[in-house]
Amino acid sequence: MEVDATDYHTGGEPFRIVTGGVEPPTGATILDKRRDAMERLDDVRRFLVNEPRGHADMYGCFVVEPDDEGAHLGVVFFHNAGFSTACGHGTIALVTWALETGVVKRKAGENHVVVDVPSGRVETWAKVTKGRVRSVRFRNVPAFVHATGLEIDSDEVDIAFGGAFYASVQTQVAPSMLPRLIERGRELKRQIEEWREIVHPLEPELRDVYGVIFWQEEGDDPLTQRNVTVFADGEVDRSPCGSGTSARLALLHRSGRLARGEELVHRSVVDTEFRARVVDETEVAGIPAVITEVEGSAYRTGEHVFTLDPDDPLGDGFILR
Repeated sequence: MEVDATDYHTGGEPFRIVTGGVEPPTGATILDKRRDAMERLDDVRRFLVNEPRGHADMYGCFVVEPDDEGAHLGVVFFHNAGFSTACGHGTIALVTWALETGVVKRKAGENHVVVDVPSGRVETWAKVTKGRVRSVRFRNVPAFVHATGLEIDSDEVDIAFGGAFYASVQTQVAPSMLPRLIERGRELKRQIEEWREIVHPLEPELRDVYGVIFWQEEGDDPLTQRNVTVFADGEVDRSPCGSGTSARLALLHRSGRLARGEELVHRSVVDTEFRARVVDETEVAGIPAVITEVEGSAYRTGEHVFTLDPDDPLGDGFILR
């Protein structure tokens, strides 16, 4: 096996874009392509995510054709436990890569790029100066609150959708806390999914708790919060988590903490930032929802040709958790 890839990071979180050596997932829609990837390309996912080529916190994607001519490109995301339905930091990195490599033609100023992701169609706007993509702002699929005020052990838990379902818990956030937060994130995910089925009202494949967002307050002018998101199988998001930021905005808007148009500065465990806001209100199957925008920057970190020696006893690798 030989696979070409380009790596970026967004806010410190890696993103590995497959650029060659693999037949991309196929199907009529992005969800169909995700199913094809799950059935046919899981060995490639493991090959690129697992050690020794990756690590437990690696993230990446297959670039695919969009659903129709209304979008510039499509994407199927993957991580240490499978294939996700949304990824904000990945969308920022993917659009940056597409413009910087000419997959999508770029111009000076603002560039409008539309991306089909498993959770729906996402509009983005990239700022280009001196030939470089400086930032990408994406307008996410509608975000909404699923449940609030759940008492689980000693934690008060809220659940919201921002392209995937996230549980939110207020607590201290710091690198030294990560071992405890990883274990607590896994346990909360298990307990919530035992308590009730978590499923999108319109699309049954958008289901279950994808991540747990641990957050703390950091200021009110503008509203500033810090978070670390534990998702998939104990994976830690180094960025402020793009789709998780949309879920947080839905909760903040519902509680009255953040009015439409007001900015949230969302910080990560490594001090990177996304800036985000609610830009509109809508409904999803009769449930009040919000349209959110999240902005961040991505940076290229490397070009790779990954190979698998047929005599390698480790095969497509391993993950130490």
